[in-house]
Amino acid sequence: MKEQAVYIVDDDPAVRDSLSLMLSLHGIRTANFATAEDFLASVRPDWTGCVLVDLRMPGISGLELQRKLVQDHPALSVVVITAHGDVAAARQAFLSNAVDFIEKPFMPEQILAALASAASRGRAPARNRPDLQSWARERLTEREAQVLVHVVAGEHNRDIAARLGISPRTVEVHKARILEKLGAKNVVELVRLVDSAAG
Repeated sequence: MKEQAVYIVDDDPAVRDSLSLMLSLHGIRTANFATAEDFLASVRPDWTGCVLVDLRMPGISGLELQRKLVQDHPALSVVVITAHGDVAAARQAFLSNAVDFIEKPFMPEQILAALASAASRGRAPARNRPDLQSWARERLTEREAQVLVHVVAGEHNRDIAARLGISPRTVEVHKARILEKLGAKNVVELVRLVDSAAG
């Protein structure tokens, strides 16, 4: 399989089948794998394209597979899909250069957009990110910028509150204003937005 393809790695056969069918209807060639171990046993050095990988699987997790691919198969892009998304996992995925982090249930348009992004990105080296707080201060108040830095680092409200000397409720208020100002629906989307805009 030397041409570009999409490799679906998910322990749920229904997800594998639905993704494979949807992508085939758009003329995209796919190959399905039930576990990360199965994929790693099959992957070849000349494979290119994108890996759609589930976050939580028995054995090697999606994030562990992503790290292995970054090291051993850099020609493959990675899109993480999950029913159990959280900001810490999203942050780890983006730090390992994931193209996107998509929560289930997802729309076909989300997957297609992520694959388009993977194709346009190529394997250009990740750009060095400017200082996040500087980026945030252009869009948020000083306090909101401080909260944002801790939120995208995956910290909980109580921990952020302790660091900044404010109440968890105040952190929640700042977080709501940050989401509104930056146009994000939730924290995972916020992490994706910040990583893209500030990267």
